[in-house]
Amino acid sequence: MQKILFLLVFPILSFSQIPSYYSSIDFNQTGDALKNQLTTLITNTHTTEIYYTSGAFDVWDALKQTDLDPDDATNTNVLLMYGYNDIDAVTKNDRVRDEALSCHQSGCTGLWNREHVYPKSLATPALTTDDPGAGTDAHNLRACDGQMNSSRNNRPYEDGIGNAAITPTVGNWYPGDEWRGDVARMIMYMYVRYPTQCLATAVGVGATTYSVDMPDIFLEWNQEDPISAYEISRNDLLEGIQGNRNPFIDNPHLATVIWNGPAAADHWNVLANEEFTSTDKMLVYPTITSDYVYVKNITQSSYKYAVYNSLGQLLTEGEASSKIDLSSFAKGLYFINLQIASTQKTVRIFLE
Repeated sequence: MQKILFLLVFPILSFSQIPSYYSSIDFNQTGDALKNQLTTLITNTHTTEIYYTSGAFDVWDALKQTDLDPDDATNTNVLLMYGYNDIDAVTKNDRVRDEALSCHQSGCTGLWNREHVYPKSLATPALTTDDPGAGTDAHNLRACDGQMNSSRNNRPYEDGIGNAAITPTVGNWYPGDEWRGDVARMIMYMYVRYPTQCLATAVGVGATTYSVDMPDIFLEWNQEDPISAYEISRNDLLEGIQGNRNPFIDNPHLATVIWNGPAAADHWNVLANEEFTSTDKMLVYPTITSDYVYVKNITQSSYKYAVYNSLGQLLTEGEASSKIDLSSFAKGLYFINLQIASTQKTVRIFLE
């Protein structure tokens, strides 16, 4: 009983809301080091590559699941990338379209087809759709009106204002106020997933003052146009289909950590949190994991940690480790107590 009371007298701090999908990532890292870790993660978890067109499950089937309009009670309409108007006589700018009206021919007026947000021809080498691979990655594909898709063509993205349109200067493409954040996060995913083939600088025009690798427009759009419930749902569905996720939908602030620029929202309330970034704060993450937790912001060279089960029984203890191995323990609730001199913090951990 004394051990249970011991746990209760320490503050139970759960700074981290980092999902277990990211348990292998060391968030002590920033810049290219963090980007490279994310490349490894989203590549290794991309366990299913789907065909562009086939008799079995393909990109058409995926988009009919992932791109459904969340506001459609009938669950039969897909949201159209770059669309901005209600259904009327002018079909090109429609926001939604019946999912059954997909285009499998050359003339696509009034129909929807598959838009490569990162255009195929701007990649090096170009994205192909003959076999499953980068060109069929559904994280880069969205339902789009056929005529709108033709207008967009392979134009690089440029800043603008208002609805989707060809920009008036040199004929680039502005995706529209509603879609600019979606575009930014998809381009970031493609660059991280295919870092030599899908350079962000090949698809976005303008300055690169925040980072030489990422055009300012994408970092600004990521901050200016927050993620939507639609993006979140789409990311969840694509994990079920392909196995991997778009990290910048899970947390737009990851882009800020990697490429600088305006501070995008921290959806985990951790990476931009003073408790996380201040060097005199202790942090254990993730709080939901299957094997390891990491310790960050320990300024002293030596500290002690102890791991207890939900009954207050001591399971293991040690000193000065940036990673604590919990993989030998059963699923359930645990507590990790950190101590430096007279300073102590206890964090609740769930093993799944």
